[in-house]
Amino acid sequence: MDAVRQTSTAGPGPFASFVRFVVCGGGVGVLSSAAVPMLALLMPWALSNAVITIASTILCTELHALFTFGTGKRAGWREHWQSAGSAAVAYAVTSVAVLVLHTVQSTPSLLTEQTVYLSASGLAGLGRFLVLRLFVFTAETRKPRPVAAAGSQRLAWFGTRAPAAALSQAA
Repeated sequence: MDAVRQTSTAGPGPFASFVRFVVCGGGVGVLSSAAVPMLALLMPWALSNAVITIASTILCTELHALFTFGTGKRAGWREHWQSAGSAAVAYAVTSVAVLVLHTVQSTPSLLTEQTVYLSASGLAGLGRFLVLRLFVFTAETRKPRPVAAAGSQRLAWFGTRAPAAALSQAA
């Protein structure tokens, strides 16, 4: 058996982090989209949307700290505030995109409106991922991860280890 040592402070690679970001954020987004109208039965829709947005941002920040970016610990106040700031900017980007659409075209079709919204949301999500990866959940916030010493190689993009023999067979 190979000895395991604590040497790497890097979390998952960029591709693995992005996939995890999409899965976590998308999953919470789908749940949120179902929760808003249900909660709106008890309160005004705008308030329901605000409550669910705050709750989902807190949940996503925890998921991103623990799973997406592999910090190995829960998010602190700094990460929550920075994540909330990036979520607020993403919300503003999507809102401005739809507002501009309605300024240019007074009665756009549902397909056009959804295309603009989803395009803006995708761009905002990509920007949010970059901000979280590069500034919020940086290498300083990650704890050392076990890395196999000899006989194994780390697959940087996927954040996993594979025996050297399996890597050479795959090539």
